[in-house]
Amino acid sequence: MTKPVRNLSLGERMKVEIAGSLLHRPRVLFLDEPTLGLDITMQRRIRRFFAEYNRREGATILLTSHYMAEVVALCKRVIVIHHGHLLFDGDLNDLVRRFTSHKRIMVKPEDQSLDLSGYGEIMSRESGAVALRVPREEISEVTARLLAEIPIIDLSVEDPPIEDVIETVFAEGEDEANA
Repeated sequence: MTKPVRNLSLGERMKVEIAGSLLHRPRVLFLDEPTLGLDITMQRRIRRFFAEYNRREGATILLTSHYMAEVVALCKRVIVIHHGHLLFDGDLNDLVRRFTSHKRIMVKPEDQSLDLSGYGEIMSRESGAVALRVPREEISEVTARLLAEIPIIDLSVEDPPIEDVIETVFAEGEDEANA
């Protein structure tokens, strides 16, 4: 490569730094925002590469990131630290279960004028789909009622976005620090 490093784009520098970090096949790999400056396609490729490297080499990968799609794609265990205080250390799925008491039902009824507020808190309406916030313990019952009572084009049940979960973790950590 003949191009000076200072002339590389941020994405090109990130790829070169990743390649350099792997030259000695490390058993522990420290990654700080590894897909910063990369386009969506390259971000996915890099994430798949790290997952395969972890599987093939058995390497431990420590990732710091504000990009939650990266965390979800690569991490089973997460540690949330805020202002030097450990707020959570455990399985990513446990984090979601511990800090959320609800799920989201995305429903697209045939009749888009229907009032669905009796099924849960309406969070948004977009392109004929309604996002309902429903307590976790009521998901089965509300889903069954929706399917039995109204004609549905599409329905899915989702955990809240991981960004919302992390925001809740930080808010609870602030509350505890101020108590």
